[in-house]
Amino acid sequence: MFRAPNSRMTYPFSAVVGMDDLRLALLLNAVSPAVGGVLVRGEKGTAKSTSVRALAAVLPPVTVVAGCRFGCDPASPDPGCLDGPHEPGAAARTRPAALVELPVGASEDRLVGSLDLERALTEGVKAFEPGLLAAAHRGVLYVDEVNLLHDHLVDLLLDAAALGTAYVEREGISVRHAARFLLVGTMNPEEGELRPQLLDRFGLTVEVAAPRDPAVRAEVVRRRFAADADPAGFAAGWAGEETALAGRIAAARDRLPGVVLSDAALRQVTAVCAAFDVDGLRADLVTARAAIAHAAWCGRDEVTEDDVRVAARLALPHRRRRNPFDAPGLDDETLDRALEDSRPDDDPPPPDGDGPDDGGPHDGGPDDGGPDDGGPDPGMGGDTGGSDAETQVKPPMPGGDEAAGEPTTAPRGEGGGRAEAAPAPDRAAVAPDAPFRTRRLEVPGIGAGAAGRRSRARSERGRVVGATRPAGPVTRLHLPATVLAAAPHQRARGRTGPGLRLVRDDLRQAALEGREGNLVLFVVDASGSMGSRARMAAVKGAVLSLLLDAYQRRDKVGLVTFRGTDADLALPPTWSVEAAAARLTDLPTGGRTPLAAGLLRAHEVLRIERVRDPRRRPLLVVVTDGRATGARGGDHLGQARRAAGLLAASEVAAVVVDCEAGPVRLGLAAALGVSLGAQTLRLDELGADALAGTVRAARSAA
Repeated sequence: MFRAPNSRMTYPFSAVVGMDDLRLALLLNAVSPAVGGVLVRGEKGTAKSTSVRALAAVLPPVTVVAGCRFGCDPASPDPGCLDGPHEPGAAARTRPAALVELPVGASEDRLVGSLDLERALTEGVKAFEPGLLAAAHRGVLYVDEVNLLHDHLVDLLLDAAALGTAYVEREGISVRHAARFLLVGTMNPEEGELRPQLLDRFGLTVEVAAPRDPAVRAEVVRRRFAADADPAGFAAGWAGEETALAGRIAAARDRLPGVVLSDAALRQVTAVCAAFDVDGLRADLVTARAAIAHAAWCGRDEVTEDDVRVAARLALPHRRRRNPFDAPGLDDETLDRALEDSRPDDDPPPPDGDGPDDGGPHDGGPDDGGPDDGGPDPGMGGDTGGSDAETQVKPPMPGGDEAAGEPTTAPRGEGGGRAEAAPAPDRAAVAPDAPFRTRRLEVPGIGAGAAGRRSRARSERGRVVGATRPAGPVTRLHLPATVLAAAPHQRARGRTGPGLRLVRDDLRQAALEGREGNLVLFVVDASGSMGSRARMAAVKGAVLSLLLDAYQRRDKVGLVTFRGTDADLALPPTWSVEAAAARLTDLPTGGRTPLAAGLLRAHEVLRIERVRDPRRRPLLVVVTDGRATGARGGDHLGQARRAAGLLAASEVAAVVVDCEAGPVRLGLAAALGVSLGAQTLRLDELGADALAGTVRAARSAA
């Protein structure tokens, strides 16, 4: 939705407590939008949204051509503006910089604008309704929970932010308009990460967290209470600081074109980027632009080492090569070493506290009391490459338990588990083996869930698989089907020459098939029957590999574990694959095997998720050796089979990963797979290399 900054009382930007890196990153983009925007990562309730909305209020006002829906600048109007051409000296008006918020559920037409295909094809009229990108031109485009936005929408807005132009393409009809804006995205990492390709498109990234100092927290609450009790009075009390800040932004913008990036400073930029092994050259460009903006913000006419340091700390954390489960961040020693090695021999190191003491947000030096050195500023207040999963690492092979001094099979008690009289003691958490690239596990059939990369689904993007009569406005025209529908009626419509005469009933909508993301619910056996530490490490490595696969395929994940006497929902369904990996790594093992309890807990979790997210189809992955024991006597295997039948009756797609090892195999996991109506794979069959080998063998046999 569109909101002018002054349409309601906004919390003053100057009154935000702490959050130095966040405020500085926003201000650098306000000075130079070419930096490429800001991605703000942090826990809920840390003033991410408050800070972004407050920034728009201190941006300099803009002058636009009166009546232009695209906010053209009278001094240099867009020659291709759909509301133009604008004559020199056209009437103009001044308005505040726009703040446009993109909701998570927005459609592509709402973002880029919509073209009336029916009028374009039947009347030859190019009728275009601008979207949010046009409204954000020369202002701020704010995307809350950007990690929950569909990937293709993120691609569109990032392309527009990089090019300064938005394009709408519909079956050979093209519309373009200017769209230069300050892009700010906020996200809670617990709800899932952005793909590395999308992370790289944001210029700067900032990690925010609530202050731990009670005095700082008290000041936050005190100011919030004051703002709520008397919004106008609170804003008036900070009006002087806001006016000064707006003036400083305007002065920095004026100074920006004259800032010099010397060869020595450029070498430092490139040395730092090389030291952190970032992919591509976008990091070098963004770091250089941010360093220039920081110099302009600090009132300098030339980029210094301090500017490069600040820019690197904001531009590189999300670009360095890392495992998707690793938190972004920079090693200060590596940064210092890179700057020192690239420093000319006759250039002394900068003194401590380098940078002007101007009373504004911190300039990023190592001793400024910012978040990096643990010293929050009590005067301000407020509300963090490619995936290693693609590495061709061989999947860990179960077995070898005898070498570890533990038997691979136990004396059979009831249900094929260990004898009831000697339950295995709890063991400390075992670290997982190295992850490997897994085969793709899919949900059968065709769904209609959120865009992803796992199972087949009807979607807004993908390959064309047919055509249908449109139920509403035509958004994706199927041209061949439209022509075939119109051709038989041309003589009746009086058309005898070349060309076609179309009517509304001729139009056909393209049906697209793509991929969807699913809910992958892991049910992991953590009991003593899973064997030795080496075997459990292999099991955890396999589940970690599946989690990496879920991360890449944009799945929601959950984790149920069972051991001892009951099952535990270790992680409710979430988009945070990192949280699932952490819970898996810390998972202790040992005790009996309440398999039925684990399956029943999974059934309950899936029942609730069907209500919460009905379009997201689930995939149940049960990782077990199939044994079932309990604290009391009873038909534990029978109970497990009945629980499996309950899941099968609810038509849940499932895969059983058979973790049984050793020379004697009881086949209990395979029997569980039959009860579930599930595909059963041995642990060593999960890898993509194993699947490729099976396919090659089948072709050779044929």
